[in-house]
Amino acid sequence: MLNLSELTTETRNQKTMHLDTMSVHEFATTMNAEDQTVAVSVAKALPQIEQAIETITARFNRGGRLFYMGAGTSGRLGVLDAAECVPTFGTEPEMVQGLIAGGMSAMTVAVEGAEDNVQLGADDLKNANLTDNDTVVGIAASGRTPYVVGGLDYAKTVGAATIALSCNKDSVISAHAALAIEVPVGPEVLTGSTRLKAGTAQKMVLNMLSTGAMVGIGKAYGNLMVDVRPTNEKLVERSKRIIQEATDCDADTAAAMFEAADHDVKLAIVMTLTNLPKADAQARLKAGNGFIAKAISKEGEK
Repeated sequence: MLNLSELTTETRNQKTMHLDTMSVHEFATTMNAEDQTVAVSVAKALPQIEQAIETITARFNRGGRLFYMGAGTSGRLGVLDAAECVPTFGTEPEMVQGLIAGGMSAMTVAVEGAEDNVQLGADDLKNANLTDNDTVVGIAASGRTPYVVGGLDYAKTVGAATIALSCNKDSVISAHAALAIEVPVGPEVLTGSTRLKAGTAQKMVLNMLSTGAMVGIGKAYGNLMVDVRPTNEKLVERSKRIIQEATDCDADTAAAMFEAADHDVKLAIVMTLTNLPKADAQARLKAGNGFIAKAISKEGEK
């Protein structure tokens, strides 16, 4: 029989025992105070988060992919982070993927029983043709979701890197992964509603995993998102502004280089900083494994 009473994410928060009779001011103040504890909890897991970033980066450098998998809020957060990698870092949709128990329809409507299906977790990764170059991050606030357990166990059989992200200590999924990130945030303001502090903690960790790994494979120059995909008017203007910031050129020059590089921001920056034609700048970037700093360095001239 499943016993949720041992999970801190399911226990009652003593500060909100009278949540239903609080004034709006009391509620907002209390919830804000509870939210401020989340970053402190995440900080305690930084050593494991750093290891995870290094693992994902190494697998990316082998041509591997990153898979997030979870159910409910945890699954939705994984899908969200994966989707945002495409415009932010110019990745192909296949490079970072979010798998949610019950499929994409579960993003908006709960699919009953899907999270309790161990085989479904394994099947979703089989259907994605998981390989030993890939990384699987299993996400579960409770730390016990069978769908995630099934996925992590299958990932290990093919040699993929396995990482567990939960919000309870000594969680079940931690025992099914090579690396465990545990961020116990304590009882929720609304008992058991892990879309709150637990969800915030998971989002913070996923932000670090994807951003850290993308920076690690050359998708930033300084703190600029140089592989941004200009898919709308706002991103086109941001792209030109990034070129300006990176090269200290004027707006007209940035716009001209943006066009000359066929809207490839990273390429436009290298062309501007080196005064090289497009083909030569592309060769520099390739030799520098996509890192602008390497492409424009003395070593990049060789």
